Amino acid sequence: MRSAQPALAHLLTPWPGHWRCLWRDGSDSPTSAWTGMNFALEKTDLKVENIDYCIGTGYGRVNVPMAQQSLTEISCHARGANFMYGPEVRTVMDIGGQDCKAIKTDDRGKVLNFMMNDKCAAGTGRGMEVFADLIRVPVWEIGPRSFQIQKEPPMISSTCVVFAKSEVVGLLEAGMPENDIMAAYCSAMAHRIMELLNRLGIKEKFAITGGIAKNEGVVKRLEKELGIKTADRVWYKKEYIDRGYPFDTQLAGCIGAALFGQALLKMGKAKSARKA
Repeated sequence: MRSAQPALAHLLTPWPGHWRCLWRDGSDSPTSAWTGMNFALEKTDLKVENIDYCIGTGYGRVNVPMAQQSLTEISCHARGANFMYGPEVRTVMDIGGQDCKAIKTDDRGKVLNFMMNDKCAAGTGRGMEVFADLIRVPVWEIGPRSFQIQKEPPMISSTCVVFAKSEVVGLLEAGMPENDIMAAYCSAMAHRIMELLNRLGIKEKFAITGGIAKNEGVVKRLEKELGIKTADRVWYKKEYIDRGYPFDTQLAGCIGAALFGQALLKMGKAKSARKA
């Protein structure tokens, strides 16, 4: 992009003249990437020829045909968290759909070390979606409802999403209230995330990115287990919001990629974006 801010505005934000593209794609990543790019361009006065640099990130990053470079989501989430939460962030927990990544970073958002869990979906956003489908509750209701309980129930004990699913079915059949089951699942997820953070070593300021950062049932229980508060959005500048740049933890990786693109442009390393 010509700069990081246009990248954020034109591709990410549903604001006057600004759009983001977010949907479930299929197995054809290159076509999905072009669909997203073309949709965003149609909503602006830009053409693909106006895009000076494009970076692919995430699990499908190598299949983004218009990208000159691909970067890991680890690097992009660290940089995005630095932008969103401020340069004091030293530990980032990215809880995505497919894995969890605990990241140590410096004041510039550079990755110093990381650990990840990509072997099982139990502590990921996908695990939460499976759980939501199982109990037939919208995923965004799970966090608030997990606190509508008489007392905190024992957490789900299974560390595998398949076995956890069986355990949840058993609890439903036993007549356990849905809200209690939600609390038990959120507690289990928070505990697994804490174990990963403890293996890496956590240092404040601590920030969470990814979709699970929006689930207060997991976040508040994680804060209690760790004994520290997660970073808030106080640092995020009002001018960003006024100009249409959303504070959305699911977009941290995209924001980081745009900022890397801006840096490459300033270094004079960018070339025109690839054409279809």
